[in-house]
Formats: sequence, structure tokens, C-alpha cells
Amino acid sequence: MNDRLDPGFVEVADGCFAARYPEWDVTVGVVVGAAGALVVDTRATAGQGARLRDDVRRLAPQAEINWVVNTHQHFDHTFGNIAFVGAAVHAHENVASGLVSAAERIKRLIAERPEPDPGHPAITAQVLRDVVDTELRFPDVTFSSVATIDLGDRYVELVHPGRGHTDGDIVVRVPDAEVLFAGDLVEESGPPVFGADCYPMDWAASVDLVVGMLAAVTVVVPGHGTPVDRDFVESQRADISDIAELIRSLAAQGVPADQALREGDRAGWPFPAEGLEHAVRRGYEHLTASGAPLSPAQPPSGAPSLPLAGL
Repeated sequence: MNDRLDPGFVEVADGCFAARYPEWDVTVGVVVGAAGALVVDTRATAGQGARLRDDVRRLAPQAEINWVVNTHQHFDHTFGNIAFVGAAVHAHENVASGLVSAAERIKRLIAERPEPDPGHPAITAQVLRDVVDTELRFPDVTFSSVATIDLGDRYVELVHPGRGHTDGDIVVRVPDAEVLFAGDLVEESGPPVFGADCYPMDWAASVDLVVGMLAAVTVVVPGHGTPVDRDFVESQRADISDIAELIRSLAAQGVPADQALREGDRAGWPFPAEGLEHAVRRGYEHLTASGAPLSPAQPPSGAPSLPLAGL
């Protein structure tokens, strides 16, 4: 892996780059081919998207930015789309249908809790206002299962492995380089976020499919944090599976949903219990509704002041 480059990007494989940005610690990707550059996720505001665009132009000045891929519909991965004029935005079909509701949810959270958290100094009051003021740009090209993008001398695969962090999760695979951009199906800088629109009972199976796409040498770029390997993904998949199985066990024992978080904490959640309230509620809904669509929740009363719960 090469040293950090001037715009903040690290070359994780030939022509494949990743960069972490401080607001929400989102990790974006760039793949450069003979026909141009492809950007994976676009940050959280129009201004952040413009700065990312400029960083990519410095990184690869010879390459036109012709493609953008959104790994799912959350604001920190999509709100910068509007800065990429001339690029075609690709995403899963559920991103197109769910972008408005996801945007409304985060903007409502900010309206309810507008004060920034001193523990996250990069997310200032102005950044939060910029999130609220950003105009949405919807995907230009959508797909349901698998798609490819031809970059001239290489191609990338877009794969929807199933529901997990959202119902619109995709991974972006660069076969010739053994690189996979995983979006928020995999997170490194903290536990996976089970937000208001997660699918905790499906998530592990979706990651199983991702693991099947990985070689021992594959570099996996998470939605938040630094690149990881297959072993990391398998370990996180096991923890996600443990959450689903504990939810299933508590429900089978007749533990009410409003008590399950506490009971599960005694049994030993693999991640901090304060981040699992949505996982438990959504899991109970999934089990009782036999796979019926799950409605996004309002933030729990103990949620942090920063709008992190919906990431």
C-alpha cells in the first residue's frame, strides 16, 4: 500500500484509491481507468462533494470523472452527488426510491438536535446546516441485482448482496485489482451501525455473499475507516450473525421487545447495547411480520445529539 497522497488518498491497489474524510469519518473510493475515473460515494453535503471532486481532479488530472456510485442511500454517502455534474450516478433501485425518506429522516434529526457534539469537532453547526440545505441528486442509472461499468481498460462490478445496513446496499468490486468497496455493510472505525432502516436478520447472509467474492489478498474498503482484509470481514460477519441469533432467541423466549435490549446486554451483545436499539426493534418486526417491509423508526430517546443514528 502506497503512502498517503497529496489530496488525502491512499492507493490501495493499481489505480484504486481510498480517502477518509473527518465529517462522519466516511471513506470514499476512486477507480481510474483509460476512459475516466469512477467515484464511490460523495460525502454529506454539496460543498463536501465539491471538495471531493476537486481532490479527485488533483489525484487523477488526466481522467474525467464520468461515473459516481452510491453504495446506499444515506446522506453521508449521497448528498455530494450534486457536485458531480456530467457524471452518471449509479445505485441500487432502492436507493432511488428511498433517498427522499432517508434525507427527510436525517434533516428531521438535525432539526430536533441542532447543537453539535463537542466530541465530534469536525461536525460543526455550519456542517449540519449544510446537510439540511443540500439539494438531492438522484441516481441516473439503477439496477436490482448486478451491473457492470466499463472504464475502458478495466471494468467494475456492482453487486447487491442483499439487505443489511439498508435495503439498497451494494458493493463495488474491481476484479483486476482485487479491491472491493463495501459501503456500510462493513465498517472499521466503529461497530456496524444499525440505524432506523437496517435489516439485522438479513445482514449476516448479505455479508456471506460478500465474503464469497473475496480472495485472501483482496483489499476491502469499508464505508467508514481504513481498508481491511477478508479475515476482518468474516469476524465482523460473525458478530452481526450473533446479534441476529440473540434477537431470535430472546423473541423465542417471549421476552418483550422493550425488554430485549437489556436482556441481551446481560447475555452479551458483541457490540455496545446503546447502538442496538434499532436492531432489536427491527429484528422483532422482521420475526413477527414474516419478512414484511419494516418502517424506519424515530430516533430513540437516548440517541446522541449528533445525527449518527441514521448512518
